[in-house]
Amino acid sequence: MLKMDQKDTDMNEKGVTSSTSGVVVQVREKKGPLRAAIPYMPFPVAVICLFLNTFVPGLGTFVSAFTVLCGARTDLPDRHMCCVFWLNIAAAFIQILTAIVMVGWIMSIFWGMDMVILASLYRTFSSRRVRKGPERSYRTPHMY
Repeated sequence: MLKMDQKDTDMNEKGVTSSTSGVVVQVREKKGPLRAAIPYMPFPVAVICLFLNTFVPGLGTFVSAFTVLCGARTDLPDRHMCCVFWLNIAAAFIQILTAIVMVGWIMSIFWGMDMVILASLYRTFSSRRVRKGPERSYRTPHMY
């Protein structure tokens, strides 16, 4: 017989009890340095890079490297922009060299799809900031 106070606890097949009430699990993807160097670009630029990567492997990744020099944000905030630029050039070079065996071409298409996904995240983030208004800080330059 089951007691009413044990309704949130279950026994799994190994005999270990687990509680199912109020457990929140957060999964965060760990990106490698090449993957984290993909810049957050405006959506039309990301679509152009996807188009270029689809037909000429590595070309869209090469173009996206220059958006880093123009100030595009990446998931590598602690690295200098020149380092991130060269990481993107290395990714484009890898895609070009391995396109001969189809691996680079497939990698290039997936890289372009990641650019579009990041651009859509960038667009939703920037549209939320515009709707919310500029963030105000309590310190203004004349208070120093």
